[in-house]
Amino acid sequence: MRRRHRPARLPLPLAPLAVLALTFTVALCAGGGSPAIAPAATPRASLTDIENDVMCVSCKEPLAVAQSPQSYAERNYIRTLIAQGETKEQIEQALVAQYGSAVLGKPPAHGFNLTVYLLPPAILMLGVGTLSVVLPRWRRRARQAAVSAAGGPALTPAEARRLDEELARFDG
Repeated sequence: MRRRHRPARLPLPLAPLAVLALTFTVALCAGGGSPAIAPAATPRASLTDIENDVMCVSCKEPLAVAQSPQSYAERNYIRTLIAQGETKEQIEQALVAQYGSAVLGKPPAHGFNLTVYLLPPAILMLGVGTLSVVLPRWRRRARQAAVSAAGGPALTPAEARRLDEELARFDG
């Protein structure tokens, strides 16, 4: 008797862990990592580059779309810092010193604000892990239900004859 080659499979308890590990790895790579692993600072900053990353402190809108008097003051302050040759990071630090951390579009990745960065990948991993456990169970139950429905009790000869008579009466 010849053995069929079956592809290698992880044991069922290890499959969700493998899926979770893969999801975590993809989330870290796609998310860009933590702010500590940011690319090197550019020597020259531009107003449009900074406007997208900071907020107007009075109207709580991104500075790029804000039209309040405060937003004009913030833009002028940024232009002054750019003229002094400051980098983007230095300008953002100066804005935080001037207006507080509310000026940043993204919260700093420490303390309670760290949940903003960690919670979405954790929820994604939890969902994938749950689905990797629940879906095989659902499929198994569906197969078992189909087998039990198809394998119902067979008709006796008398029941088969009676069924044929009833069907013939309706066809007729």
